[in-house]
Amino acid sequence: MRAICYHQYGPPSVLHLCDLDEQPLPPGHVRVAMQAAGVAPVDTKLRAGRLQHLVALDLPKVPGRDGAGVITALGEGVHTLQVGEAVCVMPSMAGRGTTLAELVLPQEQVVRKPDVLSMQQAAALLQPACSAWIALMQTAPIAAGMKVFIHAGSGAVGSLMVQLAAHLGAEVTASCRSSNVEYVAALGASRVLAYDRDELGRVLDQDVVIDLVGGAAHDQSYRMLRRGGQLVWLVAAPIRERGEEFGVCVRRALIVEDQSILQQVAALAQQGVWRPAVSGVLPMQEIARAHQRIEAGEVTRGRLVLDIG
Repeated sequence: MRAICYHQYGPPSVLHLCDLDEQPLPPGHVRVAMQAAGVAPVDTKLRAGRLQHLVALDLPKVPGRDGAGVITALGEGVHTLQVGEAVCVMPSMAGRGTTLAELVLPQEQVVRKPDVLSMQQAAALLQPACSAWIALMQTAPIAAGMKVFIHAGSGAVGSLMVQLAAHLGAEVTASCRSSNVEYVAALGASRVLAYDRDELGRVLDQDVVIDLVGGAAHDQSYRMLRRGGQLVWLVAAPIRERGEEFGVCVRRALIVEDQSILQQVAALAQQGVWRPAVSGVLPMQEIARAHQRIEAGEVTRGRLVLDIG
């Protein structure tokens, strides 16, 4: 069975096509013929070995956290899904990824593909949308009228956060590079600042700041908040916790694998609340190029997607 894998940590060149044995189909699992896979920044960090302290991988590793395909077989006890259905999948980070011809997954990691999305869009949905949903619906619940600032509002996660926060009635301000300002405004942000042109220090009295960057952006976020506000971060970059100094609550949005969240994410896409952006589509065998582009900072809108043909 054809797949992309790597046998050791290293640069993008460690990624290569390989043949793997077909997986058995245990009870409660489904077999999916994969058609598309999203490529996320976390995939590049895992491959480079930068997250070994957080995620223990079994090598060889098949990368990919997001994907879409069609169910070809059901294990015993699966009653809510059907053979022939198009689905989105989000495998465990430590398990086999989505750059695989056929993937066997627990039914809890599979949801029906929203009809309004293409296969490529569906492959870019679950991981970033789950991150957005957990941050804005659970970690710092957003209500109408709240002032929300989102760092990196044009990326795969940030763009969905902008759409969701606007849908919830928040007054959304977002940052991005200057070439993406009009794009982020069209997503629903009422104000967009270019971090390579504008002074972010004029943003004040926010109820919630979402940090998708870390480092200097995290330090800057404290001054943007009103006292009693909330700073939510998702990145693995080192941060300096200064919540007590500024009188704000600092929380990390922990991304969990919960089928009820996957279903709500898919439902919001079906309702047209948000659309995942696809920045480009490459053949699966060009995954190293995709990783190189992400690491070079060339992907500033949405998600790169691999075509598994």
